[in-house]
Amino acid sequence: MTLLRTITARFPARALGDAVLSFAVLTLIVYFAYAALQGNHGMGRLIEVEQEARDLEVTLARLQDEAAGLTNRTRRLSDDFLDLDLLDERARHVLGYARPDEIVIR
Repeated sequence: MTLLRTITARFPARALGDAVLSFAVLTLIVYFAYAALQGNHGMGRLIEVEQEARDLEVTLARLQDEAAGLTNRTRRLSDDFLDLDLLDERARHVLGYARPDEIVIR
């Protein structure tokens, strides 16, 4: 007889129990490995969150530049510091003013 037959002939319940326990442990290992990679808090989600954070940082930088530009233009149109060229540009754009010697193309 082979060794496996000898063992299973002598301890059939124990061999079956060991096989069930090994299968259960292997199943748990596979489940936790899958959860670590693909779960809500896994590595895949971590990569997505990091990419979203990079995208939001780019958006934040763009919005900060835009806000700085608007702050500069607001300051240039304030009572303390009046930029006549900017005032002329805005009046022409908003009100549609043009000098008699200018040609307006729309």
